[in-house]
Amino acid sequence: MPNCGSQVFLCELPIRFDTYKGCSHGCEYCFVKKKFDIREVVPFEGVQALKNFVEGKRTKETNWCDWDIPLHWGGVSDPFQPAERVHRRSLECLEYLAETQYPFVVSTKGKLIAEPEYTSILSKCNAVVQVSMVCSKYDAIEPGAPTFEERMSILEVLAKNSRRLIVRISPYSVGLHDEICELMPRYKNAGVFGIEIEGMKRSRKHPGFVKVGGDWCFPVDVLRREFSHIKQSAKQEGLSFFAGENRLRLMGDDTCCCGTYGLSGFSPNKANLNRTIEGEAILYTEKMKEKGTARAFLTLNQKQDLAIQLKGMSYEECMEIASRSRPFLEAMGLRM
Repeated sequence: MPNCGSQVFLCELPIRFDTYKGCSHGCEYCFVKKKFDIREVVPFEGVQALKNFVEGKRTKETNWCDWDIPLHWGGVSDPFQPAERVHRRSLECLEYLAETQYPFVVSTKGKLIAEPEYTSILSKCNAVVQVSMVCSKYDAIEPGAPTFEERMSILEVLAKNSRRLIVRISPYSVGLHDEICELMPRYKNAGVFGIEIEGMKRSRKHPGFVKVGGDWCFPVDVLRREFSHIKQSAKQEGLSFFAGENRLRLMGDDTCCCGTYGLSGFSPNKANLNRTIEGEAILYTEKMKEKGTARAFLTLNQKQDLAIQLKGMSYEECMEIASRSRPFLEAMGLRM
């Protein structure tokens, strides 16, 4: 079943779906490698799991959500990596999503999604497509993925066969802003709607990085300066700009960094800390106020005593705690 990731307290599309476990791209910066060996790629969630969610069945992690929230497909594994040619798990799910018109955002580095067999179905879907691509310098640290230019070559096809196409510049490394700014006219000409950008994160102390929550990140002032240059270049080409960097979320055209704002049928979760950085009260649905809807927050800390505590709590109660907690606020660039 689709599950809720650990970003629930700050993400507006936190429910992810993955048709594969493992990934052959082998990106050196991949955060999933900290959790398990990604080298063995096997089919994971399939049509039945997807169907259950679309029909309203919820798990303990997702029972706070009682509306058709857009799914984020490709949360921890690329749905259109080479293994798809063998297993065709993503094609089957794509057909179901076209049939039901359920809204989703799909993230990929794979070229397979742009082949006619897939685009003929994708064009019938209620889909926003994100292609993750920083610049050609990343080819050296993404050894199993299509090259940057190979991904560039599929953008025009994807733009014509999706509701929106977003270029995801993540994880961004400081010093690349000039090269990335020069790419904006190419993105515009390919039909890209906008860009989403987020800085590199590391799990261990690294020179030039600062501690933010549980991660080591580039200093926010450095990112703000370089993001500003990139945003200006994007706007000059008429592209939308979204900041996936939590500390700079308000730099974006919308706090939902996936680029779905304004699209009919795409109703995100607004009950998170994005309301706080906008100076607004967090608005909860009636379902979020019910006891037993807090299980999603267990993904932040897999401890048995916390699991027991969360059983009797609501999503609302956990978010109210997060809104007053120093680590969560610091992750959003706020201070108590």
